[in-house]
Amino acid sequence: MCPDPIRGFFVPMSSQPEEIYHLVSKDFQLPEVKEEFSEEKAIEILTKAISQLMDRNLEKLLQICYRVDLSEQKLKEILHYSKPEEVAKDLAQALWERQKLKVETRRKYSGG
Repeated sequence: MCPDPIRGFFVPMSSQPEEIYHLVSKDFQLPEVKEEFSEEKAIEILTKAISQLMDRNLEKLLQICYRVDLSEQKLKEILHYSKPEEVAKDLAQALWERQKLKVETRRKYSGG
């Protein structure tokens, strides 16, 4: 467990990224990570999945963004201002951060 002085509670160090990955895996049908798990590796995998959806099924990607509750403002910002080669990575990072916030909120109010 790792103390979080800002929020005043303990956060298990390895389970939060895995829990977030599990959440995004549902929408993007991501593969199970068999090697050592890290947030960076998870975002890399998510970036590839987003890139594929951008090329093949943009409507599905936008539906996922809506379902995950990524703000419309954030989505527009990424689509309009990110470099074309960075859009998938920036979107993956934004979706990851949104899911991280959900996990933190659930833990805060569930007492765990």
